[in-house]
Order: sequence, then C-alpha cells, then structure tokens
Amino acid sequence: MLLVERVVAWDAQHAVVAATPKAHAWYSDEGAMPSWIGIELMAQAIAAHVGLVARSHGKPPKQGVLLGARQYRAAQPRFPAGAELFVSARMTYRDPTGLGAYDSAITLDDSVVATANVTVYEPPDFAMFLKQQLAP
Repeated sequence: MLLVERVVAWDAQHAVVAATPKAHAWYSDEGAMPSWIGIELMAQAIAAHVGLVARSHGKPPKQGVLLGARQYRAAQPRFPAGAELFVSARMTYRDPTGLGAYDSAITLDDSVVATANVTVYEPPDFAMFLKQQLAP
C-alpha cells in the first residue's frame, strides 16, 4: 500500500513527504483518513528516507520492518480528504545492526496534527529475518 505521493525534501538525517487523503479510499471513515493511519504514513516517510540515503551511496534500498511507535499522539480523529499532509521523519538513532529510531510528525495547514517516535529495523538479510520470525 502506497500512501505517500512525493518526497518534498530530504538529507542524510531526515525526509519530508506529502500525502493527500482520499474520500473514497479503502481506509475512508466518514470520507476522511482515520488518524491511526498516521503511523503508516510515518513508516513510509522513514522508508523513503532510508531508500534515498542508500541510493545516494550507490546502494539499492533494503527491506525493513516497523518495530513500534512510542507516544503516538494525534490532535484529531481524522485527516480530511483532499488536504495535503506533510510527514517528516528525523533520524535520532541508527546503529550498525540496522536498528533505528525516528522522531516523526504530520503537519496539516502549518499545524502539527500527529507525532510519534518510531523504531525500525533493517536486517542485514531480510529473508533470513523473516524465516526466523516465522519459525515455530
């Protein structure tokens, strides 16, 4: 599922992406995007950042997983259809094993409408990671 429409800005430490909720999308709640989908928007902003940084070093993007989000706060229950959301993800931690953390925010009309600290993991071997997670 791709909710992010474009990259607005990025550098080695952060990325800003844009997304516009659709009134008749699969997630529609009273014609708007439920704010809990903000976690996915943040995850997609992080994925865009990680991919852009990898490509800037001549490497292909790797697969990763969202481990969790701390203190997700949304100022409203839904994001209105047709309104452009800007989702920022600023890296606050990254270690050699692939574990990382980002402070993320969603802005609507110059007001922050959601925030969270998101933890992600980019395993060196994604297929092996999945196999280990699915093993009995």
